[in-house]
Order: sequence, then structure tokens, then C-alpha cells
Amino acid sequence: MPSHPLRTRSFALLFAGQTLSLAGDAAVPVALTLAVWAATGSSGALALVLTCALVPKMLLLPLGGVAGDRFDPRTVALATNVVRAAGQAFVGLELLGGHPHLWQIAAAEAVGGAAGAFAMPTTSPLVRGTVDESQLLRANALIASANGAVRLGGPAIGGTLVLTAGPGWAFLLDGASFAVCAALLAAIRVRRVRVPRSSIVRDLKEGWSEVRSRDWYASTLVAHGVWNGAAATLATLGPSMVIGEPGGRGAWVALMQTGAVGLLAGSLLAGRARPRRPLLASTLGLATYALPLALLATSAPSWATVTSYGLALAGLGFLGPVWDTSVMTAVPEQVLARVTSYDWLISIAAMPLGYTLAPLAASVTGPGLPLGVAAAAVLTVCLATAARPSVRHFTATPTSTPAASPGTPETAPEATSGAGGGTGAPTGRAGGPDPVLNMFKNRSTVHDKSF
Repeated sequence: MPSHPLRTRSFALLFAGQTLSLAGDAAVPVALTLAVWAATGSSGALALVLTCALVPKMLLLPLGGVAGDRFDPRTVALATNVVRAAGQAFVGLELLGGHPHLWQIAAAEAVGGAAGAFAMPTTSPLVRGTVDESQLLRANALIASANGAVRLGGPAIGGTLVLTAGPGWAFLLDGASFAVCAALLAAIRVRRVRVPRSSIVRDLKEGWSEVRSRDWYASTLVAHGVWNGAAATLATLGPSMVIGEPGGRGAWVALMQTGAVGLLAGSLLAGRARPRRPLLASTLGLATYALPLALLATSAPSWATVTSYGLALAGLGFLGPVWDTSVMTAVPEQVLARVTSYDWLISIAAMPLGYTLAPLAASVTGPGLPLGVAAAAVLTVCLATAARPSVRHFTATPTSTPAASPGTPETAPEATSGAGGGTGAPTGRAGGPDPVLNMFKNRSTVHDKSF
């Protein structure tokens, strides 16, 4: 096996398509906002469109996990790539036609959200099946670093495209990137494992049982959920605490850019670090998010808030690859998609609570108190999670590899997965230009790429 994951042909194709898909998504959040505004002239309509994408995703994620385990994950991802390419192309053509309708945009986003629910859980099986066990952390760090790099420079490039060529072309570009990704990765070869067929209900229960049976997994997901709620609170109330002050717009931009730098730095560090206690180190890193929340709540100097936010996002960037690698290593491959689908579901489900409750609380007490409560919640839950023996002593002991599909060598990650089309893995990690809005593990955005 090559010493570097990029020397493995299948992962190199996977990574190339991943990077391309992230670049294609860079302009979509800005383009979507302009498209909805052009169709309705209402800022409230944007919330409706985002909800149309989020709800089917939340409802269908567990079924997406079942599909990712039961069928060839490449085939599942290929289908979602095609569906979302068509959806983005449809919106782009409507915008270029000059007469976009809100219901058309909302319907296209709803279809994309449903497709994303099936695409997102196939990420782990595809990465797990294209690299050797010893390369997982570096492979995940490479993907996360590409994500961080695009977030650092992507918004400016995407914004320029939208302002010069128009939002319609941004959607067409994104749709084309879905199509190219599918074609680019049709040649990848992924190790498959045999999954016994059973009822969908039984598959869902088995996936949830795998989550609950691991104390380190279930308890850490609680911390992740709390982090998501706190991040939604910051995304909702943070601008009102910063932008209204003298020089606040520049401070907010600096905060966003510093966060993007921190995210990239943390991802790069994760590729080089080899923590003996990966969950302990990453959970403590996640706890640093309490610092910018507390500084915002107390109206601290902007330089302190910006610096602390960069540090906190570095902790997030470090956690992503470490967490993904821990899960891929410790969870049997035949249930990996279902387990990660519940992980995604919990991450997404925490967002609406933060978005809804934070403004309501701020209208009564002002934004300082909700931000302070969020800071206390993140710090308390993360430290409590880190103190649990199952988290503190977790060392990601590899699971045994299940029996491979007929004709598929068990020891060769490059082994073919059989007949049928191929595709790239979804990442669920591409999205808007604002790292805050992307939430924990970048899983909250509507436009997650199925590569």
C-alpha cells in the first residue's frame, strides 16, 4: 500500500472530485439568496426555501444510512449526484430565463435535500474503502483541509462570479460540478462488505443499537449536539453584538476570515498529529468554542473575540478528521453508513433549536444572556464528556473487517465493488462562505456535496 493516500488511485480521484465539488458550491449560498430575492423580494422567503431543503433531509437521513449499507455506496452516491445536478441546472436555467418562481426554487431545493440525505451517509464507507487503515486520519485531514481552503478563498471567488455573470450561472456551475464529479469517480474501486438483508425497520434499529452500545459514541454526540445549538446561537445573535458597534462590519468580516484560517489550520494539524487519546484531545478542543461565546456575551474588545474565534475553529478543524477516523476505525464497516447517518441527524436536528430559541430569549433578556448560557453549556458538556472513562481512554481499536462481497478480496481497499456505475462520495461538508453557518463538522449547510 502506498505511503500517502493520494498515491492510491481511487482516493486520489475521490479527493480530486471532492475539491472540485467544494469549489462548485462556493457561490451557491450567495446565488440562492439573490435568486430568492429576485423571485419574491422577501427575506422571509429565504427561510422557507432553506426549510424546504432541511426538512426532507432530516426525515430521510436514517433511510439514507440503510441504503448506504445495504447497497453499493458508489451507486447510491451516483444517483444523488445525477439528481442534484439536474436540480441545480433547473434552477440555473429558470434564473437565466428571467422569470424564476419561488415554488420552483423551493421544490428544487427540497429534492436536493432529499438526495443529500442518501448521499451524506456514504462518505465514511467510501473513504474507508479506498485507503488503508493506517492512512485514514491523513485521508480525512486532506479532505477537511480542502474544505477549509475553499472556505478561505471560495466566498470571494463565488461572490465575484455571482456579481459578474449572475446567480443563474452559479447554479449551472454547481450542477456541472455534480455531473463532473460523478463522471470523474466512475472509475474508483471500493472494497465492499457483505451486509445481510433484513427489513428496513430492523436495519434502522440495528444502526441505532450500534450507536447506543458505544458509550463513547453516544456521550460524545451529546456534546456535538450542544455545540451545534451554541453555534446556531452565535450565528443568530453574534452579528447584532458586533456589527452595530463602530467598525463592526469590518470586525465581523475579520472574525469570519480568522475562523476560516483556524478551521484550515486545525485540519492540517490533524493530519500530522497522532494523539494517543483522540476523543479526549478533540473534545477538549471543541470546548474552546465557549471562549468566543463568552467574549461576545460580555462585549469584550473585538480583537479578543476574533482571536478566540480563530482558536475555537481550529479546535473544530482538528476534531473533524480525528472524529471521522475514530468512527471509521471503531465501527464495523457493514453498519458504518447507518451509524454515521444518526450522527448527521443529531448534528442537523440541533440547529433549528438554536435558530429558534436564541432570538426568542434575546428579545426578552437581550443577546448577552443567551450567548452566555450557550458558552456555559458548551464548556460544561464538553468537559463532562471528556471526563467519561470511555471517552478519556478511547484509542480507536480497529474492528475486524467483515467478509467481503463475492469476488472482492478482503485485504485490498482497491478491490472492485462489482458491476455497476461508480461515483464519488458525498461530503456533506461544503457550503456557505460563513464558517459559523456551517456548524459542527460542516454538516449543517443545505448544499452539501455528494462526492
